Amino acid sequence: MARLTEHGLRRSVGVPGLFATAYGNVGSSIYYALGLVAAHALGLTPLVFMFAGGLFVLTAKTYAEGAAMFPEAGGSSSFARHAFNDVVSFFAGWALSLDYIITIAISAFFVPHYLGAFFPSLTHNPGDIIGGIVTIVLLAALNIRGLGESAKLNLFLAVADLCTQVLLVGAGIVLVLDPSLLINQVHLGVAPSWTQLIFALSVAMVAYTGIETVSNMAEEAKDPGHDIPRAVNLVLIAVLGVYAGISVVALSALPVVHHGSHYVTELGTTYENDPVLGIVSRLGLHGTVLTVARYYVGVLAATILFIATNAGLIGISRLSWSLAEHRQLPRLFAQLHPTHRTPWFTIIFFSILAAVLILPGETTLLGNLYSFGAMLSFTTAHVSVVALRIKDPDRERPYRMPWNVNIRGRPIPMTAVLGGLGTFAAWVAVVALHNEARTIGIPWMVLGIAGYFVYRRQQGLRPTRHYEIERPERPPDFEELEYRNALVPIFGDDVSASALSSAAKLIGRDGVVYAIYVLPVPSQLSLEAGLEEEEAHGRSVLESARIQAKRRGIKIRTGLIRTRNPGAALVEEAQRVGSDVIYWSTIHAPAGEQRIGPTAAYLLSKRPCRIIIETDNRRVRQPREEPVPA
Repeated sequence: MARLTEHGLRRSVGVPGLFATAYGNVGSSIYYALGLVAAHALGLTPLVFMFAGGLFVLTAKTYAEGAAMFPEAGGSSSFARHAFNDVVSFFAGWALSLDYIITIAISAFFVPHYLGAFFPSLTHNPGDIIGGIVTIVLLAALNIRGLGESAKLNLFLAVADLCTQVLLVGAGIVLVLDPSLLINQVHLGVAPSWTQLIFALSVAMVAYTGIETVSNMAEEAKDPGHDIPRAVNLVLIAVLGVYAGISVVALSALPVVHHGSHYVTELGTTYENDPVLGIVSRLGLHGTVLTVARYYVGVLAATILFIATNAGLIGISRLSWSLAEHRQLPRLFAQLHPTHRTPWFTIIFFSILAAVLILPGETTLLGNLYSFGAMLSFTTAHVSVVALRIKDPDRERPYRMPWNVNIRGRPIPMTAVLGGLGTFAAWVAVVALHNEARTIGIPWMVLGIAGYFVYRRQQGLRPTRHYEIERPERPPDFEELEYRNALVPIFGDDVSASALSSAAKLIGRDGVVYAIYVLPVPSQLSLEAGLEEEEAHGRSVLESARIQAKRRGIKIRTGLIRTRNPGAALVEEAQRVGSDVIYWSTIHAPAGEQRIGPTAAYLLSKRPCRIIIETDNRRVRQPREEPVPA
């Protein structure tokens, strides 16, 4: 956990939160990947998913080691920056940006397809295209206004989604599973043909969209070295188990049949855009039970995909911010909205690109483009982590990948070597077999790299050197918090002198009041984002608090905390220093924190010590154990 004197950060996400966020993104892929892959892999769909899952396992281990070393936004771009130089870093980041755009587009496009359980017109053009674009526009507007992610909601939906998928597998095993049918519908070389099989293998990695979430969430993990590997392992077990089970059940419910001169499965035709609803429809359920099951799956899938779209917007915001902070993109990509303090230009720019990709209404186009960018990004991540083992062997690595082989005195992780070879081979297959990769993916990379060199040249910067946007130095009087008796949280534009005086009276003449300015960081930004104006304002408020306290003879210490969860940050700080009382005046707090707002409610529920909240001359007290009437 970062100390206050270093960055003032509060990392508050544990293993459950990391698992929920990662599984919510990776697990959502089943709702569209199943149809994309089954259309080509036919009866070998389960094996194709397992092969792609093997690459996913190797890639996830690489991301776990890299993210534990560098708990910051950027993923493979960050790893490459530390391992090589800014050119390689931008190359990985630009490929990763394509992944995020595709994640936004493909997740949004499938939202209306699952809502088609209620409104059939949303299952085909133009309803699905309009619905997908509306989803993107709505989320872009909400993100500009500062929509965040709810850890509790993510955890609830992830658990509900996992339980639903397990229940679907269990019901399928009982109602439709036919092992002999699974074997007999495979005609290797014919259904699928060798070309179809390779084609399916190259697109199957779309099933594992969202692994980049691990690196973005690392900056918020309580203990990255411990929590990230555990969360990754849990996601691996859950995702691989779900894909194996659902694909087997799907091919029993919707088997491969000979249609004319071709072999097909309804997973890749009739239900290509809503394969899980197709499975539910063919489990042998009837009447009200079938209707309720379809409605439930439709609502859950649409909600999960809606959140996955939002996660893509947040991910591209943080990635673009990181690239702009390191002067790899123009500063416009790091510009904040004057009112909402969110990266408005980045959100609008990439939302437009995602909406454009939805217009053709082709899911195959989106899947192929994702595989193109993902394989480049994953390959760069593998190579970067191996290079760091050679170039920087003494760096602290809270987590090390298994299966290391000493080569010239350096422990080389074979998991990363095999993973890199596999993802690169998959990228070659994507380029060779998919026209979209050649006509859109390659031009995307060429234009991005060319733009990078032009931008660096205009700025008078060397392409390979590492730069960062200059930030003003923190004031030397920014003090580290010591053990104290009372904590006074400060939000908003002012600090109440009466709150400081009241807190001082509670702790006595020899006590110390600690005034803590809480700076909430929007979810669209990295925890270490600049926010110079906000920090400067916070320091001025703290200086005002010091002056007022000095006039009244109050012993005071001050500090500033960056956090996404103010309540959790204050609870953690109170526990760390053994605070006896938290005294909070909400008179000058933001509108959302007036009276008993979210932060006050969190403090009262956790009760790390005695809580006194002053709201318009009323005080709400709550001790550690038993509540006292207001």
